[in-house]
Amino acid sequence: MTETETFVYDVVVLGAGPVGENVADRTRAAGLSTAVVESELVGGECSYWACIPSKALLRPVIARADARRVPGLRQSVQGPLDAEAVLAHRNYYTSDWHDDGAAGWLDGIGADLHRGHGRLTGPRTVTVTGADGAQKVLTARHAVAVCTGTDAVLPDLPGLAEVKPWTSRNATSAQAVPGRLVVVGGGVVATEMATAWQALGSKVTLLVRGKGLLNRMEPFAGEFVAEALTEAGADVRTGTSVESVTRENGTVVVVTGTGDRIEADEILFATGRKPRTADIGLDTIGLEPGSWLSVDDSLRVTGSDWLYAVGDVNHRALLTHQGKYQARIAGAAIAARASGVPILESDPWGAHAATADHHAVPQVVFTDPEAAAVGLSLAEAEQAGYRVRAVDVDMTSASGAGLYADGYKGRARMVVDLEAEILRGVTFVGPGVGELIHSATIAVAGQVPISRLWHAVPSFPTISEVWLRLLEAYRDN
Repeated sequence: MTETETFVYDVVVLGAGPVGENVADRTRAAGLSTAVVESELVGGECSYWACIPSKALLRPVIARADARRVPGLRQSVQGPLDAEAVLAHRNYYTSDWHDDGAAGWLDGIGADLHRGHGRLTGPRTVTVTGADGAQKVLTARHAVAVCTGTDAVLPDLPGLAEVKPWTSRNATSAQAVPGRLVVVGGGVVATEMATAWQALGSKVTLLVRGKGLLNRMEPFAGEFVAEALTEAGADVRTGTSVESVTRENGTVVVVTGTGDRIEADEILFATGRKPRTADIGLDTIGLEPGSWLSVDDSLRVTGSDWLYAVGDVNHRALLTHQGKYQARIAGAAIAARASGVPILESDPWGAHAATADHHAVPQVVFTDPEAAAVGLSLAEAEQAGYRVRAVDVDMTSASGAGLYADGYKGRARMVVDLEAEILRGVTFVGPGVGELIHSATIAVAGQVPISRLWHAVPSFPTISEVWLRLLEAYRDN
């Protein structure tokens, strides 16, 4: 019998995705010995099955769409995309699903990588079981950070496992274009993958249970995206439930709540996420396996003085960039507590408080058109009790929009707190708006007064001049 190895570190990080990597980076920078445990690929979901491969698939789609809106260029880009080249480009950006580079980066910062399945086996203790069954016990002097992310949720439909449906992982890693693809869902994954695979040659049918797409954004965002998907050839059906799914002689057969029968080659369910906490030993420390982990603003799990939950597992904001932000805050808090700092900078916007999670979470949906938002929607701001006003302008009110693309379609909204005279939220929809959202994020996170925003001069003639149009609309009404 192989003897169990034991190790002692200042910090043990469970999960080596971008969030875990950033926690390790910050704790190592503070001089704390750090172990990182990973059962799959170093780099995590984002690098191999989510953000990176999906954007690699979408970039040629958006570039072609933009080119088709430019006089003198559109005739040159009327043909189909080279799907083989697009998929190869995607494979390159995932390093063909090898993690040598990411593992080398961890080694470069001085963190120890332990490959295998990690489970909590008591306070400050993680047991790692390798592929060969060998076990290691890692003990943390100061903190264990759970950064295990989420898994896709599949609906409870009889026989669904035999259908072998796609989840987001299949949708971003598929090596061939299905002739017909049914996408179930109306959120970010559903709309982005519908956009990508429709452009790559699939006949896409999008089935949405609710009234519209992107229901966590302003309603007009989903309306623009639905219209564009329809114009691109996708069949978008809202208010539609899936009652059954079977696979007959290789063909997927979907029956909807209205009795419609849809045939496809593949079906993608983009119907939510669940925390990857079912088998990490939460029961050994009095927590519920499979649960989301509640945390304070330093990302420390409620009721604990050593356990942190960073990124998707705490359900504060299921976005890679927000998880990395949390990791920076958590790393700083772990380091401060380890050094004996008596009082953390835990006031809002302090060095040890992930305040942006509550007030300034940005997101870009890389559809055509793009949808980008930060902060609160109008409905969310009103529900939170703020006295607010929505200010809307057409994106084409900025000269740069027309120069960017013939027939530019888009809309901008800022949600103004009428008492504090600051912005609570901003939404842009239109080609290229993903690169506008950081200016809005600074305005919202910095609580920049409306009066000061007048002095933030956008360059002419850029799409950013939409900021002037928004401010003018606020002033004049």
